[in-house]
Amino acid sequence: MLDIENGAFMEQLEEMAERKQWTALRDLLSEEAAADIADVLSQLPDTRLPVLYRLLPKELAAEVFVEMEPEGQELLIKTFSDTELKEVLDELYVDDTVDIIEEMPASVVKRILQSADPETRRSVNEILKYPEDSAGSIMTTEFVDLKRDMTVEDAFKRIRRTGVDKETINICYVVDPSRHLLGLVSIRTLLLSDYEDIIEDIMETNVIAVSTMEDREDVAQSLSKYDFLAMPVVDDEHRLVGIVTIDDAIDVMEKEATEDFERIAGINPTDKPYLRTGVWETVKSRIPWLLLLMLSATFTGVVISSFEDSLAACSVLIGFIPMLMDTGGNSGNQASVALIRSLSLNEVAFGDLAAVLWKEIRVAVSCGALLSGCNFVKLMLVDRLLLGNTAVTVPVAAVICLTLVCTVFCAKVVGSLLPLLSDKVGLDPAVVAGPFITTIVDVVSLLIYFSFATVLLGL
Repeated sequence: MLDIENGAFMEQLEEMAERKQWTALRDLLSEEAAADIADVLSQLPDTRLPVLYRLLPKELAAEVFVEMEPEGQELLIKTFSDTELKEVLDELYVDDTVDIIEEMPASVVKRILQSADPETRRSVNEILKYPEDSAGSIMTTEFVDLKRDMTVEDAFKRIRRTGVDKETINICYVVDPSRHLLGLVSIRTLLLSDYEDIIEDIMETNVIAVSTMEDREDVAQSLSKYDFLAMPVVDDEHRLVGIVTIDDAIDVMEKEATEDFERIAGINPTDKPYLRTGVWETVKSRIPWLLLLMLSATFTGVVISSFEDSLAACSVLIGFIPMLMDTGGNSGNQASVALIRSLSLNEVAFGDLAAVLWKEIRVAVSCGALLSGCNFVKLMLVDRLLLGNTAVTVPVAAVICLTLVCTVFCAKVVGSLLPLLSDKVGLDPAVVAGPFITTIVDVVSLLIYFSFATVLLGL
């Protein structure tokens, strides 16, 4: 593995380039994995990148090109001759070509399609017509198909003839003349069978497939659930149109996880890396939720204003408001994050609402009791004795600790309810739960706080 963080290595690379030691550079880079080479090239100046890229062997160059960031790919495409661009495209799989096209400006896309062969162009256009979040958008049309009346020997001949251009040959799909999916057969099964065996006799007919319009996240989860390396994709008439491979599924899961984290944090998702996202673009992704939360926080201000007299009579209560609100928000977020993850992995559904609530109630009572107990000791020993805050009396401590128990309880319930309810009505739990839990819990915790203060302290 190349250590691109090592400044000495990058200096050595630059020095070899300055001395025009092209053969040594080619040998050095060619021994490494495509992803590592792509990382190295991304650290080079724009003037040096095309030179070193052209040193790579043709097949390796195509693999490196796929692993590069869109900015580097665009730079190379602009420096390529038509012949060079065609050579790269000929080595790419269709789904990789589609991924590149989706990241390129219109002028670059036009040139890519002009350089691609007619079959590739047709396959690319076919995939691009599907919605961005569908299985069709991430599938590849390059797979090995067999006929059920073939012998094992015929199958091997077909694999040797066509397999070099396919994304994977580990699984071969059996189709009829109309391309309806009939079954599948693995390379392992073929290798362990006699040459005279008929494919229909050895193929697996219980095939799990997904439709072209199925959500890509669901497809990725299915691949994980069944431990598949590839998932067949069929149209409405059960005709095989492509496959989704495990590498594409991993990319989808990574993107979806990133989006969930951003939405939980109140940020509109973006596909660009952090350092490649402009300041204004970052502002636009964050400001809508900040505005919404700022306005929703006015409810908190209304509650505090309505108990202004109580606060004036017992000002010590003011100092503990941040602690109560933060604890409530943290408790709610813990529950919501756990539920959002479980929903994304299909571990729970709305039908499990009663079981989820019962569990979170018990967790809330336990956490609330432990937190309030520790807090009572802290109030009496630290605040009153060590810090000399005589305003912290036992009744005041009781108000704070009872509020803490109730706040944690409410936060856990709200944090578990919101994801399940939002998922039930078709909303993204990450969008609904994260930003709104804090506001709801803040208002509820303040109402509980001042209610206890009114009753126990006679305010």
